[in-house]
Amino acid sequence: MLKKYFPILEWAPRYNRDTFVSDLIAAVIVTIMLIPQSLAYALLAGLPPEAGLYASILPIIVYAIFGTSMTIAVGPVAVASLMTATAASAVAVQGTPEYAAAAIVLAFLSGLMLAGMGLLRLGFLANFLSHPVISGFITASAFIIAAGQVKSITGIPARGHNLVEILENLWLHLDKFNWPTFAIGLPALIFIFWSRKKMKALLVSFGLKPRLADVLTKAAPVFAILVSIAAVKLFGMHEMGVSIVGDIPNALPKLAVPPFDLEMWSSLAVSALLISILGYVETISVAQTLAARRRERVDPDQEMIALGAANIASAISRGFPVTGGFSRSVVNFDAGARTPAAGAFTAVGIALATLYLTPFLYFLPKATLGATIIVAVLSLVDFGPLKLTWKYSKADFSAILATIVITLTVGVEAGVLAGVLISLFLYLKRTSTPHYAVVGRVPGTEHFRNVLRHKVETLPHVLMVRVDESLYFPNARFLEELIYDMIARHPEIRHVVLVGTAINHIDTSALESLEQINSRLKDAGVMLHLTEIKGPVMDRLHRSHFLEDLTGKVFFTQNEAFEALKSEGAGEDATTSSGQDDTAPKSAPAGGLKPSAA
Repeated sequence: MLKKYFPILEWAPRYNRDTFVSDLIAAVIVTIMLIPQSLAYALLAGLPPEAGLYASILPIIVYAIFGTSMTIAVGPVAVASLMTATAASAVAVQGTPEYAAAAIVLAFLSGLMLAGMGLLRLGFLANFLSHPVISGFITASAFIIAAGQVKSITGIPARGHNLVEILENLWLHLDKFNWPTFAIGLPALIFIFWSRKKMKALLVSFGLKPRLADVLTKAAPVFAILVSIAAVKLFGMHEMGVSIVGDIPNALPKLAVPPFDLEMWSSLAVSALLISILGYVETISVAQTLAARRRERVDPDQEMIALGAANIASAISRGFPVTGGFSRSVVNFDAGARTPAAGAFTAVGIALATLYLTPFLYFLPKATLGATIIVAVLSLVDFGPLKLTWKYSKADFSAILATIVITLTVGVEAGVLAGVLISLFLYLKRTSTPHYAVVGRVPGTEHFRNVLRHKVETLPHVLMVRVDESLYFPNARFLEELIYDMIARHPEIRHVVLVGTAINHIDTSALESLEQINSRLKDAGVMLHLTEIKGPVMDRLHRSHFLEDLTGKVFFTQNEAFEALKSEGAGEDATTSSGQDDTAPKSAPAGGLKPSAA
């Protein structure tokens, strides 16, 4: 039980010197990458730069204790930082103590929610956000973040919670364009972008070993920071309107419980929940992907607890919401991290940087941090799902497009809410009007297929219908209308066989519908039979009186039902369909039923 909730007890006893060396090397690489990212994402969240460093120390250590992924790297990420800024600015003015308190409360609430859901094993809730919708939301958020950082590299004061507001503000304040800021921001942007694409290959061509070239490539933002700091200090560019970071406390955060303000907590609850779900989805997706490469395993519910604990740790150390970042986790994996201890070593590196390096960051221009953010988030833009879903599913395409449009024009919170609602709507729409098929026997076999697609044998007095969905309250009425319509249009039918190969669950509402169908068919002189009902479903039916009242029988296989009912046809022979059978409805009757070919 202890190992289940404290996975560190599982891997720590096996820790050895070789693992230590691998973890330490990975930690050095990730620390170099994480320092500029932490500073940049704090500014994106509307917080002082040290908040990013604070959010990258204690949360990582806590995750190392509770996490089950060997390579996930926890810390501030772009989308969560943007959502933090959006939520916090709704309750306080940026730059005030109340604003910082709101960000801390967001982390604390997110942590409590995640830990609570993990303990209750509610990780499945994240499945209500479909992956295409998440992809659309992240792509739209990336555009908002990138547009929002144009102010950092141009000096134009522009704010906004969506792309429309940001672009409008940039246009209205074009006269505030600052050339010295642009002279810092544009080269930094070009260099960081180039380094991601070309730097490693160039260094290897100069004779460097691939591993060293990779480390130097990851450190490219650090080089940009050093050069831009030198330029600002040497030329006095901070006196020309170039915005700099300024004083950063060279001390570790003082631990404290977040302030309890009931009004603030209630105002931020929904935002905290959205940040929690999105953060968890990203974390578990990355963790499972990386674990699969090494044939390792992660526990989704324990990951929820670990991420919750990390966010609580971020809150009590004056940070803001954190999650498992994709880019830094991949770097951690590629650098050879073997256990979560690599994250703990990274935390030590960030702590040392906080104590001893922050005085050197006084002249760091925010334009360089803005360039770092722009390059990082543009890598999140992915239009591939749009192209794929356009070909595969117009409904999913509409969901992605709606999520992108709402996120860009209204805001990130509205976008993620729209994504959740659209995902739920599509699920309910699909399952409330499930695919069904009238089936017959393939000649010479015991296999049954859709009469609209295959040449099969059918019995004129028997209707065998397969519903390809579990039966529950949204589609219970659909099943009733389906059966009644077919019986009304085919008076020769005396037996209805419900094929349960795709029915995994029957809830109370659906059970009542089955009882109603059984009763009405009995009044019409038609018997209702079941076949191929799965064990768990049959167990539930045995707990009701439905099977006792059933007018027909429960057959083990479709072929058994076919043979048994064939003998009751009073001399009627089986007919062979040629891909279109009379028992299949050919028009959409009242209730919206229509034939399905699958």
